[in-house]
Order: sequence, then structure tokens, then C-alpha cells
Amino acid sequence: MSENLPFHPHPKSSLHQPKATVPAEPVLAMQLDGNGRYHKLSAGGSVPAERCWLHLDYSSESAQAWLSISPLVPDVIRHALLGESNRPKLVKVNNGLQLTLRGINHNEGQRPDHMVAIRFYITDQLIISTRHRRVYAVEQVVRNLRQGLGPKSTADWLVDVCENLAEQAGDFIDELMDKIVRLEDDILEHRIPSRRELVEIRRQLIVLRRYLAPQRDVFSRLANEKISWLDKEDHRHLQDIADRMGRWLEDLDASIARTSLLADEINALMTEAMNRRTYIMSLFAMIFLPLSFFSGLLGVNLGGIPGGNSPWGFASFCLLLLLVAGSILSWLKLRKWV
Repeated sequence: MSENLPFHPHPKSSLHQPKATVPAEPVLAMQLDGNGRYHKLSAGGSVPAERCWLHLDYSSESAQAWLSISPLVPDVIRHALLGESNRPKLVKVNNGLQLTLRGINHNEGQRPDHMVAIRFYITDQLIISTRHRRVYAVEQVVRNLRQGLGPKSTADWLVDVCENLAEQAGDFIDELMDKIVRLEDDILEHRIPSRRELVEIRRQLIVLRRYLAPQRDVFSRLANEKISWLDKEDHRHLQDIADRMGRWLEDLDASIARTSLLADEINALMTEAMNRRTYIMSLFAMIFLPLSFFSGLLGVNLGGIPGGNSPWGFASFCLLLLLVAGSILSWLKLRKWV
């Protein structure tokens, strides 16, 4: 959801306002040098006036205290940066933007579909971002900065983060689609896939659909927002990201439909296998039921049983049973039941 909120200065007078200083325990504190690298900022030092990036863990007490009183943060978005916003959202504050975005969770030991959130306030010269769990899209930006290939301005930073979030989502969607193709191949070869795996894939697809659909809308709105520090190239790039996200959402919808068909096919295969087993057991019963009848009839403990006193009686009876079984089997084959 895109909102346009007015900026209200901190209610305290300027004489008693806290200074714009770097927080005590930031995850990252740096100044972009304008050439793809950065200069590290010291905790408690003054915040530079140009291209400053402060990255915080909103669960830490020092970050919460800093976000609550810092004059760099507009009052209307303090709570959002403190982790009280989960769904993707865009809020326009004067000439700045507050965004909440979601990314694939690549943290060790955690599920990818338990998506991580990054919340940030960005202007033409300032970035204040918060998170609790590590966001690999942000770490990719940091790696690029260390190599001299990072963003040169806050606008570049915004585009790079959106690009990384979108690409990681696209890669994960491709992985899920590959798993679906493998399950479909198993179906074609009459192998019954794991229902647990199918349910897991379907659940991940639905969770991704829940968060990526509003995030696509955020990217699309962001590409059309009239922000002075976003030039035409930035808008074009953001629109391209929104378009790609739209295509991945179409893939998500198609994949969800394919998992439904897979579930139906798995049920059909299991039903077919059960029917085949039941059919085979019925054929065995058809063959052995007459044999059991003759065995029971001739096994009664009464006088007058044919061949009861003959040394060839048992052999003759076994031969009779074989002839009966062969006749029944021949009849089944003639009717093409076997």
C-alpha cells in the first residue's frame, strides 16, 4: 500500500533535540563514497550529510532507543522501523520513502519460505534500514561495496536492494519449479512421489504468493512515484523489476495449479495400484476357491471317500486339482482377464 504522509518534526524544540549521531551498536554504519565503495562510520560519531547508510537490528535495545529519539527518523514511521510492519508496504514521507520488503530466508538452519523482512527509510542522502534476521540481499550490496562495485548513491542502493530481493525470489521459484518437474517425471514413469514433499512444495508456493504479490505492487508503485532523486533510469530499472516479479507470480500461479494436478495424479496412481492388488487377489481367490471346495469335500472324516484305500488316491487327487486349476486359468486367459 502506498501512502503519502506529512513529515512532523520531533515535538521537542531544536534546542533540546538529540544530536544526529551514529547509533551505539549498528549492524553497519557507513558513508557511500560515490565511487562504489564506502567509508566506515564510528558508533557515537556525527552522521555525515551525504550518502549515509545506517543498518540496525531493531531487536537490540540500543537500536530501539536510537530509533525512538533520533531526529533523523520522522515520527510517522518510527514504529514501522521498529518491526511493527510485516507485509510489503510503501509510504511516502515528503521527499523520502519508507519501505517494508520481504526476502527469501537463506539463514542457516531456517526454512527459505520463512521470509525475512527489511524495513528502511531512504532519502536522497540518508538510508536507515532495520532487520532482525540476516537479509542476504543487503549482504550482497555490502559485498559489492567491498569490491568497489556497490551503489554510488542512495537511489542506486534502493535499486540494488530491490534487484537482489527479486532475483533471490526468482531463483527460489525456479528451484521449486524444478522439483515439480521431477515429480511430474516420476508420475509419467508410474512412480508414486512422496505426498509429504508435494505438500511442502505447495505450502512454499502459497507463502511466496502471499508476500510477493503485494511486493510486486510496491515495486510497480515505486517505479511510478515522483521522487526528485530517482531519475528516469532508476524508474525504468524498477519497472523492469516489477515486470519480472509479475512473470514469476504467473509462474507461481501455474505451479500451484500443477501441484493440484500432481495431487490428483498421485491419488489416481494409488487408487490404480490398490485396484490392481485387489484384482490380483480376486483372481487368486477364483482359482483356489474350487480347489478349496474339493479339498474340503474329500477331507471330511466319513466313510465312502473315493480312493481312500488306494495307494494312488492322493496322487490322483493332486492331479485332479491341477487339472481344475489349469482349466480355470485357461478360461481366464480366454476372457482376457489375465
